[in-house]
Amino acid sequence: MKLLFSFIGLFLLTSVAAAADYLLVNTTPLTSPSDQLPELLMDGAHRFIDRKRDEARLQRSQYWPASNASAAEWATSVATNRTHLATILGIVDQRVPPSMELFHAVGEPAAVYADDHIRITQVRWPVLPGLFAEGLLATPVANTTASLILLPNTDQTPEQIAGLRDGAPQAAACARKLLSSGVEILIPTLVSRELHETGDERASRSNQTHREWLYRQAFHMGRHVIGYELQITLAGVDWFHTHNAGEPHTPKKPLAVAGYGDGGMLAFYAAALDTRIDAALVSGFFDSRENAWAEPIDRNIWSLLKRFGNAEVASLILPRTLILEHSGIPAITAQKGDLQTPPFARVTAEWERIPLPPGAARPPLISGGAHAAGPPYSPQALEALFTALSLAADGDLTLPPLVNPPTHNHSPVPPLPPQARQGRLVMQIERHVQGLVRTSEHVREQFFLGNAAPQLLGGRWTTERRVPTHDPASFIDASRPYREVFAEQAIGRFPDPLLPFNARTRLVAETNAWTAHDVVLDVYDDLIAWGVLLLPKDLKPGERRPVVVCQHGRNGVPRDTIDGGKTAYNDFAAKLAERGFITFAPHNLYRGEDRYRWLDRKANTIGCTLFSFIVAQHDQILRWLKSQPFVDSDRIAFYGLSYGGETAVRIPTILEDYCLSICSGDFNQWTRKVAATDQPFSFMNTIEWEMPYWNLGHTFDYAEMTYLMFPRPFMAERGHHDRVGRDHWVAHEFAKVRWLYAQFGLADRVEIDFFQGGHSINGEASFAFLHRHLDWPQPPLEAR
Repeated sequence: MKLLFSFIGLFLLTSVAAAADYLLVNTTPLTSPSDQLPELLMDGAHRFIDRKRDEARLQRSQYWPASNASAAEWATSVATNRTHLATILGIVDQRVPPSMELFHAVGEPAAVYADDHIRITQVRWPVLPGLFAEGLLATPVANTTASLILLPNTDQTPEQIAGLRDGAPQAAACARKLLSSGVEILIPTLVSRELHETGDERASRSNQTHREWLYRQAFHMGRHVIGYELQITLAGVDWFHTHNAGEPHTPKKPLAVAGYGDGGMLAFYAAALDTRIDAALVSGFFDSRENAWAEPIDRNIWSLLKRFGNAEVASLILPRTLILEHSGIPAITAQKGDLQTPPFARVTAEWERIPLPPGAARPPLISGGAHAAGPPYSPQALEALFTALSLAADGDLTLPPLVNPPTHNHSPVPPLPPQARQGRLVMQIERHVQGLVRTSEHVREQFFLGNAAPQLLGGRWTTERRVPTHDPASFIDASRPYREVFAEQAIGRFPDPLLPFNARTRLVAETNAWTAHDVVLDVYDDLIAWGVLLLPKDLKPGERRPVVVCQHGRNGVPRDTIDGGKTAYNDFAAKLAERGFITFAPHNLYRGEDRYRWLDRKANTIGCTLFSFIVAQHDQILRWLKSQPFVDSDRIAFYGLSYGGETAVRIPTILEDYCLSICSGDFNQWTRKVAATDQPFSFMNTIEWEMPYWNLGHTFDYAEMTYLMFPRPFMAERGHHDRVGRDHWVAHEFAKVRWLYAQFGLADRVEIDFFQGGHSINGEASFAFLHRHLDWPQPPLEAR
């Protein structure tokens, strides 16, 4: 239908007088140009989340005992917080029994270095089923006095830490000092930040490091690359604990961890989690974590800042020995996060915040001259570590410069294959995660249906022709707690009350069939909602009609669903308005590429996501629509394409005022879509680094999300040539939904439309679905 005004021209209209006749009731004129609204909305969302992160720091004390708490109260709180920290770091798998094995390739010496005082061997030790850690074990020839796990930065190899290769002079000198005092040292290999190559051209364009590659898939499964490295570290603690047990009544040998950069992070968290560790030297990591969102993506830890800054983590180590060293770290500048040495003032401010257990002293904070960042493993830090291990060093603790690397039997040390070792580590962690991906369907089924509908599972096979259906009420009641879990723990919810609407509107387009109005609503301070409302012209005074909320996809804007000429959308909001529906096309935040991904990163730090904003915006939109005299509040439907289809299985799941939902171009096996490394349609091979949601793979896939809409109608629209998925995976997931509805005699409320097309709105079976379930008459065939 020919538009009387083009959108381009109308979106430039700012004259209130020109639009006055079309203002909706109880609204004020909207003056901001339409083409500026996406940026205004995004800017406001960033201001809002920055403020919420600041509030989280101020509210953190609620999880910790008061400063005058008793030792018993402190112990109880610490145990709870320690368990929570382990969970958000992904340390939830039981480690295998400890052992230590010599490990070397054919032709390589078992001992890569030996002299009259020390022996350095290549070793591996089991961590989880199918996952072995690898590294070097340096052992004094004389009796050992203590044990240490020395953790490299991720750009360092165990050989460099041991002094067998150049590259880590301070760490190598530190290791030599400790070895000369009888300390046995285990040096693990960590996952590097080298570029990960998969052979897939799309993955190459996404510029993923080894750490990001593992982070993405593990995060979605409730695990973390940091957690796997901590499991490696703690498996070393397991072995030392057994290895150093000694004879009865023999004093236990002290055990410490020390690390620099990322290794310092691991030493810090390991000591916080495992009380068998007597001392920790943390170099180049202690800082405020408020800017964690801006660091490399592999450091993204779900909900960390709600309960933990580094000060709070430090309190989990005390009163055991903690040595903090402010040292310079190699700068990293990357698309998905930077690292640089923090200012000493910020480090000091965090150090002063450390909650001290009863009777504990504040840990030492060591820095270079004039409080500048010094080198790692300084003489002062080493002296503190020697004291913690009850060691008496021979002579001066000043670290000498590293001379030429040691030799093996007076010959050059044979080349070692750190790349091969790195490859094995990455491959084994990936295999462990992919095993979780493959079995996740059964975990989700037990998590949800095993509790919400036990009568539907575990029954005997029957030969009866017809099986009786169940009463829906029991399932509806049992599923309500899961909706809260989904809203609070999977998506994340802001606790702020919604503001008054303060609706601002403006006429932006008109045809013979409808008028279109920009609508802007306040949601929270700084956060607004915006959309385009289409009102059919044959709407009669006092008449209340059904509404279809039409959601655009990634990088879209509301007008794309109306007259944008976008083939994928097929102007479905306008076409539905021509059929007599009121339609509303909201703007969602997934526009501007990495700006919304950084928004998601910021939100993750306090246990929220991009959809936390979108839920709040749609909640306000629904409330406003229901307040309008022309809206039937019981008949408000949702219909979205692509990222809008992703929205269609999340927002109506939480907001029950949506009476039905249609997911187009997105319904899938979401766990495989996000985390599988063997599927060509997986986000593992694309730039969408915001797609992993913490532990969603073990709680809610698309079937489980849709279960939470029951008994409301649901439809999926799937083009055979849509490359976001595969027909057989889509059909498999949808079959679970239809099965559930069928158990309650409501299979007619769910439908899937496979059509010969691609990633687009089909608008045939879906339109009929809307007419049927919204009880709105279809137009005559010749008028469609």
